[in-house]
Amino acid sequence: MSTTETPLGLTAADVAARVARGEVNVAPESSSRSLAAIIRGNLFTLFNAILGTALVVVLLVGSWQDAVFGFVLLSNALIGGLTEYRAKRTLDRLAILDAPNATVLRDGAEQVVDLHEIVTDDVLVLRLGDQVPADGEVLTSRGAEIDESMLTGESEPVGKRPGDEVLSGSAVVAGSAVVRATRVGTAGYANQLTAQVRRFSLVNSELRSGINRILVYVSWAIVPIAILLVWSQIRHHGGLDLALADGTWRDAVVSAVAGVVGMVPEGLVLLTSINFALAAIVLARRKVLVQELPAVEVLARVDVLCLDKTGTLTDGTVVLADLIELTPVPGARESLAALAADPDANASAAAIAAGVTDVPASPAQVLVPFSSARKWSAHSTDAGAWVFGAPEVLLEPGDGVLQRVRDLAATGARVLLLAAAPAQALTGAADEVGPPRGLRPAYLVVLREHVRPDAAQTLAYFAAQGVTVKVISGDNPATVAAIAGAVGLGGDGGRPVSGVDARTLPEDGEALADVVTSEQVFGRVTPEQKRAFVHALQSRGHTVAMTGDGVNDALALKDADLGIAMGSGAAATKAVARLVLLDGRFATLPGVVDEGRRVIANMERVASLFLNKTTYAVLLAIVVAITAWPYPFLPRHLTLVGALTIGTPAFFLALAPSRQRYVPGFLHRVLTLAIPCGIASALAVLVVYGTLHARDAGLQANTGATLTLVIMGLWLLGALARPWNWWRVVLFAAMAAGAVLAIAVPFVRDFFALEVPEPFTAVLVAVTAAVGCVVIEVAYRRRKSHPGAAEVHPLAEVR
Repeated sequence: MSTTETPLGLTAADVAARVARGEVNVAPESSSRSLAAIIRGNLFTLFNAILGTALVVVLLVGSWQDAVFGFVLLSNALIGGLTEYRAKRTLDRLAILDAPNATVLRDGAEQVVDLHEIVTDDVLVLRLGDQVPADGEVLTSRGAEIDESMLTGESEPVGKRPGDEVLSGSAVVAGSAVVRATRVGTAGYANQLTAQVRRFSLVNSELRSGINRILVYVSWAIVPIAILLVWSQIRHHGGLDLALADGTWRDAVVSAVAGVVGMVPEGLVLLTSINFALAAIVLARRKVLVQELPAVEVLARVDVLCLDKTGTLTDGTVVLADLIELTPVPGARESLAALAADPDANASAAAIAAGVTDVPASPAQVLVPFSSARKWSAHSTDAGAWVFGAPEVLLEPGDGVLQRVRDLAATGARVLLLAAAPAQALTGAADEVGPPRGLRPAYLVVLREHVRPDAAQTLAYFAAQGVTVKVISGDNPATVAAIAGAVGLGGDGGRPVSGVDARTLPEDGEALADVVTSEQVFGRVTPEQKRAFVHALQSRGHTVAMTGDGVNDALALKDADLGIAMGSGAAATKAVARLVLLDGRFATLPGVVDEGRRVIANMERVASLFLNKTTYAVLLAIVVAITAWPYPFLPRHLTLVGALTIGTPAFFLALAPSRQRYVPGFLHRVLTLAIPCGIASALAVLVVYGTLHARDAGLQANTGATLTLVIMGLWLLGALARPWNWWRVVLFAAMAAGAVLAIAVPFVRDFFALEVPEPFTAVLVAVTAAVGCVVIEVAYRRRKSHPGAAEVHPLAEVR
């Protein structure tokens, strides 16, 4: 409770002096990666190092035409850097718009300032739901309780009195306080909390982890295979002495570089980053702030979505429906007016004002501030002591008023009780969770919330997509169930949904998981229970997303696989969320799911193309190293094959719309297709090249091997592009036309060191490639019929 006079705060001169000394609340990092970090991240990578080394070697010992892959390297880095920088600018602007601010006392008046404008000794005004912006000392307190769980792990709110310390990153969950800032910027805890919400921090991304695993395996194989290739090519040219004498060692090195370039899936990581970045840009235009890029993918993998009723199914607008007098108690209406007039009143208390305009507000003193854990508050007026809160918590189980409360709640109303209390019953009550005894019910306050018009449509979308929705609220279970039923949320088998009173739930983890898994609507849920619900669902193998806007949702959002905060929510809630719906529209979520599914489904297609190439390149390199054959390709040949069958089409496929559901097993499915197709491609090339090499066909052998790879690569591309539509037909036709032009146009043919196929070469390529295409088709159909294959659902999008 308040025990000291509120100070006047710093003067403008005091603030200026502290700013000049650098005593400001400035964090050392921005909300996303710097431009220098983006350049480094896209340029200085392991695979750029490999390709860059290969490029330098070719330029030193080969012809410039064989260094064409260098343009691919530079363009990849440029496209990745520009795309990520554009995403950075968009998201930084949104982060600034969404950045929380603070209220300070300066020159005796309240001012709202940005967090970075707080200086040492600033006097901060903290109210319910505020995040503490800087470490400080409490000067005055009106029943302030601080949730420090994000810093200390202590789940119970801590009451604060004058002289106590508060830490930045904690949150006000009850009452209000005036605090003097003692540590700002890097000296406090703020940066530790901020680090948790960096946009580029890592989340559990199956897509990224699967690709990284593949790249690690490839990187280990490249060096020894490259050494073997160089040695085998020198052997082919007559040994080291002869190769050095006549200069054919240069051809050996160029051939080895071709093998290395073929093994590197250089565009796979790039396209993954581009996909995530473009998804973030698309969502930013829909007023969704992505604080961690892979979070887009995570929502596509979510199979359980936990909602807080207020702010999701309803828009948080509370209106007074009725005031029902239970027992005439002098001063009761004045007490209600005092609740509504309190500057720290929550939405429920403030709504009462419309029904008590005929009475003056009695001067009131807060005895026990409201908290989500207690679900009641207490105050005193000239007429006595009063308790206000949930009827089920304040009244004895057999009280007759409760039946009336249940009847009202069944209509979707939120019902609160005002009761007179003996003054002695509130002695020490601030330290107790249980309500005082001996209450006299005076008024029932009947409130109603405005249901979002798009809530029913959005819930229907998630139901059709196989995502189970759980409504978790602190309100009366009957009220929550009535609202959930009104927006179309049904129980198993279509039975009417019923609300579960969370106070009756078991504490045992396994028993709790059974209930939480089988039921959909829960009322009277405490903040700690919300967190337990998330853990219980995760223990059953579910990927859980949690939405919320109140500070009491912060713990659950933090522990969920994906925390989603409403833009109008408390600063503490938005700080731990990975997605922030800036416009607060629940209907935005289906669009986020669509973006995540687009990323995963398209990258699965693209990964199959790249890893097919890696598979046949590794096999060809090993066979050539063993047999001492000349390598079938020059680097320019593989550049042509990659551009027509992988790089160019992969870019368009990766950005295409997709409604494909997520199914676990990304890496397994990709390898199930890529490895058989890669083996078939390698064998086909060996047959064609080996036959023509034995006939001493010269460039005809290289041409035949290149055309074989192009034909089989185009067949795989065509399979992965299904189902066909107009733009995919155009894309495929353009790639096929490019292959024809590479042979038909003389200067292009000369540039890529190809020849017009002779009749024998053409027949050999056609027969061998046809057999290879059959193998690819069988592998594709087998993968398609696998139980884990993704399923496409032609549902209308919800926007």
